[in-house]
Amino acid sequence: MTADQDWWFDEAAGPLVRPYAMTRGRTRPGAANLNLVTQVRVSSTRSDPSSLSPEHLEIIELCTVPLSVAEVAAYLNVPIVVVKVLLSDLIERGDVVAGAMFQTSAITDTKLLQAVLDGIRRI
Repeated sequence: MTADQDWWFDEAAGPLVRPYAMTRGRTRPGAANLNLVTQVRVSSTRSDPSSLSPEHLEIIELCTVPLSVAEVAAYLNVPIVVVKVLLSDLIERGDVVAGAMFQTSAITDTKLLQAVLDGIRRI
């Protein structure tokens, strides 16, 4: 290829691997409980990584700390649905765990709840 022939190949062309190729044509994740704020992290028991795609391996590398599905999509710079499909693969293999990573407790202070409600009403 000469310099005249590859002038069109630049950053504006987008990724060389299209999203449907990353997911092998799948458009629906196997895990139904994944949404934008679902927290994902690497499992303590992981399987053999040799059969994983580069995108799967990148997700595993990112998720050593808990991240939301939206954050993973932002770091990979791919659509949310692609990340959901890839994360579903990793969840099925046991490489990634999904779910809430924090404990919620009941708020019993009615004054605090009333103050929040009053503040929302003023907006």
